[in-house]
Amino acid sequence: MLLGTQHINDRGHLEIGGCDTAELAEQFGTPLYVMDEQAVRDNCRRYVTAFAEAYPGESKVTYAGKAFLIQAMARLIDEEGLGLDVASAGELHTALTAGFPAERILMHGNNKSDAELAMGLDAGIGRFVVDNFFELRRLSAMAVARGKRQPILIRVTPGIDPKTHRRIRTGQEDTKFGINISEGSALAAVTEALRDLPGVELTGIHCHIGSQLLDPHTHEQAIEVMCAFLAEIKKTTGFTVADLDIGGGLGVRYLESQDPPSYEEFAKLIVGRLLSELKKHDLPLPRLWQEPGRTLVAEAGTTLYTIGHTKRVLLPDAPGERFYVSVDGGMSDNPRPQLYDAVYSAMVANRAGQPKDKTVTIAGKHCETDILIWDLPLGDTDAGDLLAVQTTGAYNQAMASNYNRFTRPAVVFVRNGTADVVVERETLDDVIRQDRLPARLRK
Repeated sequence: MLLGTQHINDRGHLEIGGCDTAELAEQFGTPLYVMDEQAVRDNCRRYVTAFAEAYPGESKVTYAGKAFLIQAMARLIDEEGLGLDVASAGELHTALTAGFPAERILMHGNNKSDAELAMGLDAGIGRFVVDNFFELRRLSAMAVARGKRQPILIRVTPGIDPKTHRRIRTGQEDTKFGINISEGSALAAVTEALRDLPGVELTGIHCHIGSQLLDPHTHEQAIEVMCAFLAEIKKTTGFTVADLDIGGGLGVRYLESQDPPSYEEFAKLIVGRLLSELKKHDLPLPRLWQEPGRTLVAEAGTTLYTIGHTKRVLLPDAPGERFYVSVDGGMSDNPRPQLYDAVYSAMVANRAGQPKDKTVTIAGKHCETDILIWDLPLGDTDAGDLLAVQTTGAYNQAMASNYNRFTRPAVVFVRNGTADVVVERETLDDVIRQDRLPARLRK
């Protein structure tokens, strides 16, 4: 499963962006996040083009920064002409300090603080995605105090329960996100925004049903519900919604057996259903907003580890033994196997073409049973070999921690044979930088 610009070079090494992974590991150390910059750019362009060609109205693609957001990524997204959605003061600060245009930023969050609302208002961001009545009223009051009228989308829950892990489902009614359509709360929020809140300008409706969705038909169901809601808004209030944001969630390949639809297939399916539902309800074409995250960056990321010792365990049942291959990272640089039962593919990067005729279990080095990959066909391994775990560009670096006081890995962008450090590896002094010793505990 070679992804993006990956290939096996004449030394038998995995190469990404024209850079030999063995040389990357030697130069920058491991664990190391390697981002295939050209693959990210190609994904952005293909996604934008797929919907621009399929949809006769205006299409806006906004990258979901929660998947992977550093200053270099914000610059890349700006250069590719996408918008950016953020969900915290930290993500907003990252975008603004990287020079990302505030007017192309959407701000999410189910419990935005006054400080975050103020930060977005003062920066002049393009849209707030309002998640609840409390935020709606507070945002209006704060905008009025600044002499502003802030454009907003209202996030609603369409009542769609997608087929994905329970911790990344967000479109069902029983969720912390958004305002429910079925009980009438969403319509009440729209009505209040239009009639009673001078500080906000309602431009549209937003929904997001979940993440890592390999079956796009749940998106079709959401569009059906959302278009019916747009018709109800128009009938009840006379207001025609200009912006329809259907979120993101398109899945990616973590395993060779997974087969998500291509961007082009996804665009045709989504647009086809949207046009049909708009015609049924006699509605004009809205601006179609989307928030792809994982699908743009996940397959572009590879994490490199150095292999340490291997432990053989005898089992009473077939196959009779298990080989635990330990690496120099684990749940501090990739918590997703523990959080979401996530699965991954991998190869021995310094002999990438070898037969995968030996099954091993990849173990992290934390004081936990932090198994990265169970029962992985990998082939022979020796201490000092380099393990490359595929599809780690989304929610790995973003969720990394200092558990066991580990230092977080460096990030490099690779493209056309050049590797640039875009996040420095933390040092041990970085780990203790915020620690403080009161006088009574000082030696």
